[in-house]
Amino acid sequence: MVQRICWLLIGLGKGADWDQTLHDLQLCFGVKEFLVIAPQSASGVVLDAPEASKLLSAVAIALSNCSCLWPAFVPVHDPSRKAYIGIQNMGTVFTRRFEADCIGSQVPIKLMHLEGLYELFVSKFAYTAVDWSMHHFEVHFKLKLTYRTPTYDDEDELQEPNIDDRGSSENIETDTHGKTQWDDDCPWSKWYSAEDLVKGFQLLAIWSEITAESSLDMAELENASPLEADKWFLYPCLSENLSAISDGRTIGFASQLHLLVKALEMASEAKFIEDFVSVENSGSENLKSSAVVPPPTVLDRVLKDLFHEVTETQPGSSLGEHKNSRSIKGAPLESLFAQFCLHALWFGNCSIRAIAVLWIEFVREVRWCWEESQPLPRMPTNGTIDLSTCLINQKLHMLAVCIDKKRREVKGQNFGTNDPLTSPAQEDLQGPMEFSASHGVSEGFGRKHDRNGSSGVAGSMMLLKAHKIMHAPITQDPPLMTEDMHEERLRAAVALGDSFSFSGQLERDILASDMSAFKAANPEAVFEDFIRWHSPKDWENDDSEQTGVSQINATEVSEIKWPPSGRLSERMSDYGNSWRKIWNEALPLPASQQKPLLDPNREGEKVLHYLETLKPYQLLEQMVCTAFRAAADTLYQTSFGNLKQMTTKIGQLYVTMASTLKYLQSHSTISDSDVIEDLRRLCTTFGHIEKLILLAASLHRKFLQSPHLAEAIFSDCYDYYLPNMGTGSAKGDTKKEFDKRQQVSLRDRNLIIGMFPPPTANQSWRKVLSMGNLLNGHEPIFREIIFSKRDHVSGSYYSAPTPNLFQQDIETYRMYVCGTSNDLRVALAVTSFD
Repeated sequence: MVQRICWLLIGLGKGADWDQTLHDLQLCFGVKEFLVIAPQSASGVVLDAPEASKLLSAVAIALSNCSCLWPAFVPVHDPSRKAYIGIQNMGTVFTRRFEADCIGSQVPIKLMHLEGLYELFVSKFAYTAVDWSMHHFEVHFKLKLTYRTPTYDDEDELQEPNIDDRGSSENIETDTHGKTQWDDDCPWSKWYSAEDLVKGFQLLAIWSEITAESSLDMAELENASPLEADKWFLYPCLSENLSAISDGRTIGFASQLHLLVKALEMASEAKFIEDFVSVENSGSENLKSSAVVPPPTVLDRVLKDLFHEVTETQPGSSLGEHKNSRSIKGAPLESLFAQFCLHALWFGNCSIRAIAVLWIEFVREVRWCWEESQPLPRMPTNGTIDLSTCLINQKLHMLAVCIDKKRREVKGQNFGTNDPLTSPAQEDLQGPMEFSASHGVSEGFGRKHDRNGSSGVAGSMMLLKAHKIMHAPITQDPPLMTEDMHEERLRAAVALGDSFSFSGQLERDILASDMSAFKAANPEAVFEDFIRWHSPKDWENDDSEQTGVSQINATEVSEIKWPPSGRLSERMSDYGNSWRKIWNEALPLPASQQKPLLDPNREGEKVLHYLETLKPYQLLEQMVCTAFRAAADTLYQTSFGNLKQMTTKIGQLYVTMASTLKYLQSHSTISDSDVIEDLRRLCTTFGHIEKLILLAASLHRKFLQSPHLAEAIFSDCYDYYLPNMGTGSAKGDTKKEFDKRQQVSLRDRNLIIGMFPPPTANQSWRKVLSMGNLLNGHEPIFREIIFSKRDHVSGSYYSAPTPNLFQQDIETYRMYVCGTSNDLRVALAVTSFD
């Protein structure tokens, strides 16, 4: 029966060096280029032994006729045995034959030890039944041992709690599951526990060249420490989830952002947030399928964390944020809305109904803070409103300020005024100071006088029409305005058709307030005095006038030239100037007696009305932007050492988020399918970066004492994972396993040994048999040995047109042995004189 034969040519040109990645047959037989002849059958092997020998002989003759020195192999027996027979024509004199087979179970105890393997090899060329321990045969061999750091998923690795030490049954669940997670102190641990993508490490200990003369030498080597090995190599055992395409099984920010985008897509199916809560009243199957809401206890815990268990951090602080974070129109990480969005990612699996329930309760809690005049947590009560943030964050900032003003009113404090601190010298000059041309300072100099709303003297400036020092008034703070308030006023200006002068109209109330305060602090002031103080650029001084004096004393007052000289600018001198009109209408009132520029009651209620009537898609749009920004800022706080690749990738992530999310809030509805699709792709990109951050953090923690090892291993992992991220130049091979390894220097070996803690008693009794060469009590999980014997030969060795005579040593016997205590594979190569 003739079978179809498959020819496999391998020409790698590498020797059998453990420092390199080798093909299985190269490692087994020490060959470089080789040829495999296999049938195109289901098994891929030649099951009939005579047929295999006949096929191999035919191939050997064919290769000899064409002067090819490549060895040829035929797979035989059962495929699970990985058995081969082979032959190589080495010239006119020598032929090399190969044979490999495997013992899958019940390995003889003797062959589990180096001594027995040594005797097995010697038996191939010493054809006498003697006591091998009493004879000397010089054998060269190499040894490689593979160790695996203990895994912590095994139940025996868990620290069993002492039941007697538990005070009550209340903490039984906590104690039972009280195992410390690897990421307990990582920034994302508040939201989820991530899988450690580094499952462990494999350590390769290699003895490059050893000579043994008896089985006793082998027994001694079996007791040697791996620290005596010539080389150590280390490579990580990575989780399959690192390179796997996200299928929803991996939990992290990216998976929850996917769900949030899905909720955004559904947001247009209802006009009001409350419609999503009562799904029974909706005919949408999508709403009913996402109607999972956590129990009230979970909701209470979320609200408690948002409003009551707030750590003392500066509200609205941008500490820990990336420099490009503000380019995303969201909310600062520690702000109330950002924390709400992060909670929403995990509340009810981020379903649209769960978000609606959480938002309604969130707004109720915000209203309670307003009605009870309780400070709004996680929000600043001062400063200007940051218009680069989302509108909800701006509104909450406005409400926090309004609540603070209400609280101050109740306490009877004067607030909302700009009262700069004055120096001690200015405090002595807060009273009126009268001057005359001949006597200088009057008898009242240096005495404090009551003056309405004065914060001190205005430098060395004097009033134009009175012999008195000018006083700087205490003014009201400018009114806070959110983005929509600015847009509303601008739309009103366009409607009035006077957009050119509307900038002055916008400041009319503030200007009138400042003028009233100035008049109260300086009763005898004129319009020109106000301009000199409020808008110095509109007052043209003579060159001879003294300016720039910030403090004066009694001896210096007489030197000040009075009356001041100068004139109004052309802009302020125009007939019908609006500033002069406002001046004429302004009454002298200190800021404390004026009508507040910001009415906290009115503005606070407007904020609550906005939050309570917010459209679903408007809420979800802002939530998506804020959730992406907050999640990225959280991951950015991860400590991963000096990994430049991560720094670059994180920066690119912020740029990608900003460019994608900027189109989101520019739409009146979210019906644009392109926007949703872009958001899904952004979630995928986010997931890739998130995995890299988890990997970087894991390596950084494991190599705190040897950061260069962490950087080298991460660089290899990064190059392996990058093509699978969709950012590489070529498609990644997801089936290819990570096989890069790093050589461990002598100074780092003690750190690696620390990764192998001594086994517990429960682990030790399970060790059926030890193969020796223990590392902190851990036996190797895999052992590889290459035995070789060399002989001196002379003559025409290689076939060539003009054979040369020479003498050299050739490897007459070679045996490769690999396996564990449960299996053993042996590959033998014998060179014969034909």
